Amino acid sequence: MKKKTTLVAAAIAASALALTACSGGASGGSGADGETYNWDMTITVSETSTWWAGAEKFAELLDEKSDGRMTLNLFANEQLSGGDPAAGVEMLANGDKAFSYNSPIIYSGIDPRFSAITAPFLYADYEQADAAIEGGAAEAYEGLTEEMGIKMLGFGESGFRQITNSKHEIVEPADVKGLKLRVAGSDLFLDIYKELGADPVSMNFAEVFTSLQTGAIDGQENPFDVIYSNGLMEVQDYLTVWNYVYDPLILGMNLEQYESLSDEDKKIVDEAAAEANEYQINLSREREAEQLAEMQDQMTVTELTPEQLEAFRDAMQPVYEKYTDKWTPELAEAVQPK
Repeated sequence: MKKKTTLVAAAIAASALALTACSGGASGGSGADGETYNWDMTITVSETSTWWAGAEKFAELLDEKSDGRMTLNLFANEQLSGGDPAAGVEMLANGDKAFSYNSPIIYSGIDPRFSAITAPFLYADYEQADAAIEGGAAEAYEGLTEEMGIKMLGFGESGFRQITNSKHEIVEPADVKGLKLRVAGSDLFLDIYKELGADPVSMNFAEVFTSLQTGAIDGQENPFDVIYSNGLMEVQDYLTVWNYVYDPLILGMNLEQYESLSDEDKKIVDEAAAEANEYQINLSREREAEQLAEMQDQMTVTELTPEQLEAFRDAMQPVYEKYTDKWTPELAEAVQPK
């Protein structure tokens, strides 16, 4: 594991060194005070999401705090990487763009350690997730991203992930069996659903709506904001609220570009990122109740009881046994509820 990670990081670093400053990076390269920048940033989902609202806030703050020296060009739906979020993370690491909001689930396709914070049924609520992030998880993830050539500028939030489908209600593990479900592009998520007897498939998120509409897949799993902002309730009949995975968002910047900034400009980027992340998280949480209420008008919504959740939690023990070593003891400890 360690050798493989080192080789990946070395390859990314070598690619980054070969790049010029014009690939979504600064218009100059010195990073001196007074320098102007024209940066690109992507998100995985649409312009109606809280991800986009957070990115817009980040752009506004950079412009304001730099007196117009820092410009951020925003792209939804991973437009710069053909809809492929994994390729988007690679672009960020290579310096082909400067910023992105991406789930650690996507990062885990490169390094499985990133999936630790998205372990099934790890946190019962946002209070537990917040305490873990403040208690060491954020610091641990900053170290992981730097190994990839990415500067982590804090966590935003996608929220707790839910499951939808077009066949029937899901109230027990047996109800998942046989469903063809699009899951996040991570070995962990494939293993979670295989353990439940589903037929999990990975595909770019940009393809999900059409695949649900045509019946190529039966369902998918995502947080409320992603389900709602992409109109998935139009092509799904059942929503199960089970909060089975907490999904933060990594606000990442290409490390080489970050390190080229002056101390003054680093401070501007850091402060703008912290404020934008806080804004995005608060907005996401504020909107959840409203989004759920609207989806209840269009879908059959089932909220699982603690007893029903326990049956799913028990079914996940083989997954934990398989992944504990991949996460490493230090990282597994860092993400534990506090």
